[in-house]
This record gives sequence, C-alpha cells and structure tokens, in this order.
Amino acid sequence: SNTNVLQCNANVADDDFLRIDGTSVEGRSASEVLSDIGALALSGGGTVSGQVIITTANNNAQLTLISTDDDASAGPRLDLTRDSASPADNDTIGRIRYMFDNDAGEETRACVIDCVANDVSDGTEDATLQIKTMTAGSVLSRIEVLPTETVLNEDSEAINLRVESNNNVNMLLVDGTNDRVGISTNSPVSHLTVDSGDITI
Repeated sequence: SNTNVLQCNANVADDDFLRIDGTSVEGRSASEVLSDIGALALSGGGTVSGQVIITTANNNAQLTLISTDDDASAGPRLDLTRDSASPADNDTIGRIRYMFDNDAGEETRACVIDCVANDVSDGTEDATLQIKTMTAGSVLSRIEVLPTETVLNEDSEAINLRVESNNNVNMLLVDGTNDRVGISTNSPVSHLTVDSGDITI
C-alpha cells in the first residue's frame, strides 16, 4: 500500500540484476550488465580499489588512454607504482605478463617483463629491467638491463644472437650452442670466424 516502495512481481525472475532508469525497471543478465559498463565513458578523477577485469568478445582495444594536452610534456602516462611501507633491496616492483592458452587449455606465460629495485637506499637507488620469454616450455631470461651492465641470455641457454646490417643478415653472430662468434657468417668454425676478403686490424 506504500507507494514509495518499489515492488517487482514479473519479468525479472530469470535475470540476475535490475536496471532502474527513471520510472522504468528492467531485468538484466550478467552479460548485459557487462555490456552496459563497457559502453560507459568515464571522465574526471577517481580511484578504484580491488581487482578490475575487463572482458570483451572482440579484438578492439580493451583499454585506451587518451591525453588531449597540447604541451611538450609526456602524455598519456601509465604508472605502475609499488607503494610499500617497508621497501627492501631486490623487491620485484612491477610485472607485465602476456598470457595465452596452450592446446591443453592451460594458462601459459608467453612473455614476462619485470622491474626489480636492486637498491632502495635514498640517493643510490638502482633498478633492473628483465625480459623473459617462453622457449621450449620454459620461461627464460632474454635481456636483463642491470645497473652496471646489459646481459643477453643470462640463463646460459643455447640461444644465438644475430645482428643484421643493411646488406648482411649475419653481420655479427654469437653461436650460443658452440660458444663461437662469427662476422659475416652464420657458421663460425672457431672462437672467432671472419668471412670477408677485406680485413683491417
């Protein structure tokens, strides 16, 4: 009898959510609610606490950052912030993972990008950037940008390094299997093999 109380008696029993728009009430399934959220344009500042998952059924960008600023500063900007109350040396402070399902339906890491804070002491901070990829079923280090050096193949796997020039696909080759270096050759036969008719030392 109270006209201020909303009563729903039909057409919503098979739905999970209600959408109230002005004076109308509509039952909405979970997929319809996700579609509604995906169509929203967010503006202004805001903070979200907890995990956020964005799911779509197409190949469009799931997240786009747009800056309309017209100055010379960087923008748009994406910050990954490890706001620890007790920072310590060698903390992994951020990770980006590229994931896929293998043919057994198992979630698998294809590529991992890590950032490590080697030294968190004020004034002498150091950091390392690590890039790892899946190779023959194992995630292996490919590139590590350390505070004092840059290392390729830190895991000492049989992985070659090849550098191309404008006209030579094997300008420099490090044979990871046989521990050899080749210049202008893809099959060095000694610790250093130079395949060229013009050598100047």
